[in-house]
Amino acid sequence: MRINKYIAASGIASRRKADELIAEGKVKVNGAVLKQPGYDVVEGDKVQVDGHLITASEELVYYMLNKPVGYVTTTADEHDRLTVLDLMSDVTARVYPVGRLDYDSAGLLIMTNDGELSNHIAHPKNKVWKTYMAEVAGQLNLDKIRELQRGVLVDGRMTAKAKVKLLKQKGDMSLVEVQIYEGRNRQVRKMFEAVSCKVTFLQRTQVGELKLGRLHEGDYRKLTREEIEYLKNC
Repeated sequence: MRINKYIAASGIASRRKADELIAEGKVKVNGAVLKQPGYDVVEGDKVQVDGHLITASEELVYYMLNKPVGYVTTTADEHDRLTVLDLMSDVTARVYPVGRLDYDSAGLLIMTNDGELSNHIAHPKNKVWKTYMAEVAGQLNLDKIRELQRGVLVDGRMTAKAKVKLLKQKGDMSLVEVQIYEGRNRQVRKMFEAVSCKVTFLQRTQVGELKLGRLHEGDYRKLTREEIEYLKNC
């Protein structure tokens, strides 16, 4: 199996990203930095990426997880906090989260070992919209909503245009639907901070047309064949 396909099959990167990792000298085969991007991995080879031993999965698997608050969206945590993998301890395949939800956020996460699909969904150029329900404290008027829709300054860069809809307002509390296709760190929260509002609860309800539905918090399920095909082509 060609080395970039092997890395993609491990779930950590797409083939294109794997080629970049090889060019950067971050891939080793049997202890030596790989110099040949067209190398074919054979039985018995030990492949490392960034110092971590990887294996190609024989079967690609796809899950939807309803992440609760209080879990980190990583495969391991240096502070020994619970990770989303702790919710899927009976899944034998080595799966990874597609994108991130921060510790204080909840909702839909796609978990897979398909690195190419992960890259497709997460990359902004593909404009796969992610839908969030946000409870927001502070005066959220029409001017602020339009500002969020046009884009706001977050960490020194303007955000892309967003879809923002006010669903309910009571006093200084608002329920807002937000759709973005970028995936910057804590982006939705920082967007509202940019207009002097604070997100008090955040849940991702949808990725593209794929909806969380009635999946209970902390539970997960396999994606259907139709859902997988949709995500590959959206």
